[in-house]
Amino acid sequence: MKNFWLIGASSGIGEALAYALVDTGWTVAISARNEDKLNTMSEKSTQLLPYPVDVTQAAALKTTYLQICEEMGDIDCVMFNAGDYTPMSIEEFSPTLFTRLIEVNYIGAVNLLDVIIPDFTKRAHGQILLTASLAAYRGLPRSAPYSASKAALLSLAESLHLELKQHHVLLRVINPGFVKTPLTDKNTFEMPSLISPEDAAKAIMKELDSDNFEIRFPKGFARNMRLLSLLPYKLYFYLTKKAL
Repeated sequence: MKNFWLIGASSGIGEALAYALVDTGWTVAISARNEDKLNTMSEKSTQLLPYPVDVTQAAALKTTYLQICEEMGDIDCVMFNAGDYTPMSIEEFSPTLFTRLIEVNYIGAVNLLDVIIPDFTKRAHGQILLTASLAAYRGLPRSAPYSASKAALLSLAESLHLELKQHHVLLRVINPGFVKTPLTDKNTFEMPSLISPEDAAKAIMKELDSDNFEIRFPKGFARNMRLLSLLPYKLYFYLTKKAL
């Protein structure tokens, strides 16, 4: 039986994935800020073990990781799925919002990597999954704080991938499209190719044993977003202005 640490497990993709992992034999340490929700999830399965933590608190992350390893044993896979999102127009431009999203979506991942990289490289074993977004490919209207934070996370993963691979540690990125969650419920526009958290979890599980750097979904929408990222800026802006 393998051990998984899932951070950002209390709702959406994380919650659905936690149950999917248990169904395939994993023991899962589930983390988020919402302790009550984690406890509710753990009541549904003895293989879901709650470890509440805030990813912006670096010292707490380290303490939590040490506690998990002591109680569960070595961790085989860690997934950073903590995230925050609020749409922002230029009329609502807010440095405070930028700071909040970057602290959770990007610095939170940096805090986690600082904790687990020394142990994973020492053991020459383990997989690390960072949840970014298809919005990381290129900046999107009304999504400046979110797109910027996810682009930073994607670049971080690209930068560390080869170095960690030399130590037999597989660092990968997950780029979801629109998934129906409490965060995307904030959007007021029609989201193309919207999928359920359960379908997102299935897409991740399907690729979990591969060594591909990127897991992206849904397939058709992900392909189109990737093609958009390759276009010259003039054409890209012409196509995306329809989102305004």
